[in-house]
Amino acid sequence: MKLKLAIIYGVLIWIFLNIGTYILNPFFTKSLPEVNIIVPILSIILVGFFGILYIRNINENEVIEGFMFGVIFIIIDIIMDNIFLIGTSYRNLVFMNYSLHITSTIVLTLLITTFLGYLAQMNIDLK
Repeated sequence: MKLKLAIIYGVLIWIFLNIGTYILNPFFTKSLPEVNIIVPILSIILVGFFGILYIRNINENEVIEGFMFGVIFIIIDIIMDNIFLIGTSYRNLVFMNYSLHITSTIVLTLLITTFLGYLAQMNIDLK
């Protein structure tokens, strides 16, 4: 496992997720005031992108590596959220309903990264 790379990607995912919600939140709250759709969409895009970057350099045990990358990202997400939730008074869209955020992050991240690992181990012959 490339722990250093996984931690760097996890921090980048968290940073881009928070920047993206800060930038895109005004556009979505005007048209959909009661729906928090931007966080899961950005999470899917970012975890998919960085998951592909991480998995493509792995040549063995891709499913386990994908799952472990997902676990590392979840741990980094919780740590970074707690630092900014407890350490500062800054409140983001992520913190509005934190239990929903953690649950969706765990489910989406583990599904995406494990599935990417599964796809990486397949030999695909396109004709």
